[in-house]
Amino acid sequence: MVQISRLNTLGTEDTCALAHLLIVTVQGGASIGFMASLDAHQADTYWQGVAHELPLGLHLWVAHRDGAILGTVQLAPCGKDNGRHRGEVQKLFVHPAARGLGIARTLLATLEEEACRLGLTLLVLDTEAGSDAEHLYRRQGWQKCGEIPDYALSPDGRPHATAYYYKRPGA
Repeated sequence: MVQISRLNTLGTEDTCALAHLLIVTVQGGASIGFMASLDAHQADTYWQGVAHELPLGLHLWVAHRDGAILGTVQLAPCGKDNGRHRGEVQKLFVHPAARGLGIARTLLATLEEEACRLGLTLLVLDTEAGSDAEHLYRRQGWQKCGEIPDYALSPDGRPHATAYYYKRPGA
C-alpha cells in the first residue's frame, strides 16, 4: 500500500532517495526541468535547494511504499501581496516503474486538500503539452488555458510546447 507523507525537512536519506527518484524519472523522459545529463550531484543540489525552501513556505509530499519513495509533488504558495490566494503545483512526478497505480492522482488530491486548508482559491501549473501528465490533469478537473510553443526542452534536447492549467480547489 502506498502512503503519502508531508516532509517539513529533508534529511540525508530523504535527499538521496529523492535525488535517485529525480534521476530515474528524467532518464525515463519526464520533462521536469532537467536534461538527460542530470547527475547525482545536480540532483542532490536541487533537493538541497528544496530543503532550504521548506521553512519558507514550500510544501512537499512524497508517496512511499516499503521504505521506497515512489513519487513527489510540491505546492508553492505565492508570496506576493496580490497573489496570496494562489499557489503553484511543482514537480509532480512518479517513478516510471510505479506509474498507473494512482500515485500521481493521490499526491495531487493531497496537495489540493492542503491548498483548501491554507485558504488558497486558485492553483496553477504547467506541463509538457501532449504528455501523460496533461491527461492526468484534465481527468482531475484542471482547466487548460493555453500553450506556448517550444517553451522548454525535453531531457533529450527536443523543444516542446508547454501547456498551462488552473484549478479552483474545493470548487
